[in-house]
Amino acid sequence: MRVLVVDDEAPARERLAELVTGVSDCEVVGTAADGREALEVSETTAPDVVLMDIRMPRMDGIEAAHHLASLDSPPAVIFVTAFDDYALEAFDTAAVGYILKPVRRRRLEESLRRAARPTRAQIAGIGESMHRPHRRHISVKVGTHLQLIPIEDVRYFRADQKYVSVRHSGGSDLIDDALKTLEQEFDPDFVRIHRNALVALRHVSAVEKDESGQLQVRLRDCDTPLPVSRRHAAELRRRVKSS
Repeated sequence: MRVLVVDDEAPARERLAELVTGVSDCEVVGTAADGREALEVSETTAPDVVLMDIRMPRMDGIEAAHHLASLDSPPAVIFVTAFDDYALEAFDTAAVGYILKPVRRRRLEESLRRAARPTRAQIAGIGESMHRPHRRHISVKVGTHLQLIPIEDVRYFRADQKYVSVRHSGGSDLIDDALKTLEQEFDPDFVRIHRNALVALRHVSAVEKDESGQLQVRLRDCDTPLPVSRRHAAELRRRVKSS
């Protein structure tokens, strides 16, 4: 079993890696100091299991696990955490593995043996149960690689039949996330303007009517305005005014 160890504290990484090395049929294929580095190392090492801390700089463990779950062959994720029993109820509900710090060899062995690949929905459920802030990145699959798009660079999300596209400062890409899920996660930074579109309030430059009287919204760095439905017009104006 190929294992990636992720923790922002070097002594914790070293100790956990040492424990993994002592488990039969397991090898440490890499280490990382935060969630973002974990994604980079995962692409080159293809681990079967990621042992990951939760609270880390740049990108925390829950967000990293969400992005890992979007891979074609995602690794199993076991969170290594110091959270108390109350917070751990979230993990039990979502059926995702966890190990309490300080890590004991027997507990580690048991967790590795029954490691299972969590879905993005399960990971999102953990984040909600723990009252965690939304993701700071959207992940896009480019071939076999993951591209991370900072949320502050996103202009809008738009649904087209069964696909959702994300328009950002670097262009446009297709993502697997559902528009309704994105709306729930990124409220109040994004507002729905149509049944098929969410826009970033920080990038709204104007709300106006075109020559035919159709209300539309203009976004910075976007040449084409987006139509606003009557159903969402009042809420859009209210949110833009208060932002």
